[in-house]
Amino acid sequence: MATENGLVPKEVHLGNAGFNKLPTHWSVVEIGELLSEDRGISVGVMYPGNHDPLGTPLIKVGDLIGSVINPTPEFWVTPEKHYEHRRTELKGGELLLTLVGAVGQCAVVPPSMAGWNAARAVAVIRLKDPEDAKFVRLCFLSAPLQHLMQVWANTTVQATLNLKEIKQLPLPWPPKEERQAIAHILGTLDDKIELNQQMNQTLEAIARALFKSWFIDFDPVRAKLAGRQPIGMDAETAALFPAEFEDGGAIGKIPKGWKVKPIGDAVKTVGGATPSTSEPAYWEEGNFYWSTPKDLAPLSSPVLLDTERRITEKGLQKISSGLLPKGTLLLSSRAPIGYLAIAEIPLAINQGYIAIVCGQELSNHYVLRWVQFNMDVIEGRANGTTFMEISKKNFRPIPALVPPQQVLQVFNNQAEFIHQQAVNNLRQNKTLTSIRDALLPKLLSGEIRVQDAETVVEAVT
Repeated sequence: MATENGLVPKEVHLGNAGFNKLPTHWSVVEIGELLSEDRGISVGVMYPGNHDPLGTPLIKVGDLIGSVINPTPEFWVTPEKHYEHRRTELKGGELLLTLVGAVGQCAVVPPSMAGWNAARAVAVIRLKDPEDAKFVRLCFLSAPLQHLMQVWANTTVQATLNLKEIKQLPLPWPPKEERQAIAHILGTLDDKIELNQQMNQTLEAIARALFKSWFIDFDPVRAKLAGRQPIGMDAETAALFPAEFEDGGAIGKIPKGWKVKPIGDAVKTVGGATPSTSEPAYWEEGNFYWSTPKDLAPLSSPVLLDTERRITEKGLQKISSGLLPKGTLLLSSRAPIGYLAIAEIPLAINQGYIAIVCGQELSNHYVLRWVQFNMDVIEGRANGTTFMEISKKNFRPIPALVPPQQVLQVFNNQAEFIHQQAVNNLRQNKTLTSIRDALLPKLLSGEIRVQDAETVVEAVT
């Protein structure tokens, strides 16, 4: 149904997206009506140039995961480039919306990111009333608005949304008091999710630091050589470490009595495959987890709880490595190299992985950290013309330190405790996300009352 000027009314767009019946005291607005007059919506740096570690952090599409902005973006632009694009310099409180590829990721800029900038593929949205940013973000993340953005995106090469289309996106618009109440309720869930993510970042840092202290810097050995008790270590554990170094060949100095051997001799490494995607019998109603590195790309912790796709038993028979056990360590071997996770589920994998099945000699927690600290060596053994890839053949000879079983067991006990805390946080986040996603469209359509949603949220937070 179009008007005389040929435009489809915003109410029709919203109804087609799934918001059919709104409370009578609500209205419908377009994003364009909410924008501030000063730099209401714009895109960021188109040609960022070279990374400048002394410059300004640049938020790219990959820095928006769900509704959270990566606090440590990898790319920084020069002061000159930042000044050239000062129109999109962030002040805090703006909305960022991804326009290219993973269209529709949205977050509110925290005050701590004031002075940063955004890339060309990210829209910077400033509202007349900054207090509406949290509610508008929820609208963007709702299934109806996500659907509209996907439908409206130009997909000639990859999904791309332009600013004109964003301005025309329709939103359900309750009175301000209700908008704030809805944003507060769902924001409580988001806050708990973000807190769990921060806890997992801390847990990850602790696990890495423990590995580095014991197996990279050999702090317990150095402490003994200096005639003191290793810091943060009980006497029983300290007694497991020698007070002498010896030559470890390619690795250099290692604790006396410890071994060095090719990683492929200490663990089992296997690859995967992709059965024909045009054969329904391999995929339809599949009940076995099947993973590609895409499942690992957005992970905030090196833990895999689920996969995007499932495969049938018939499809599984087409993969020589079959169903890998829970606890398998997954390493993406190409495009890019280095995504890592311990699988919390039995699963099959595609050809983009090196899967590492550990036994008694080395544990999955040890090898996970070993890979992290040897990534430059691994990448140095990669080759390829279309994209760089580390093959199992080139991976297996890399020398690895093999500590005594008693030392490994103590480390594994501590690492497993840390790991399980992270797993519990991720599982809770999965539940919280499901509740948020279920409540979101119902609150935005007025289907359920704010008071009813508050009861649900209070029960899980």
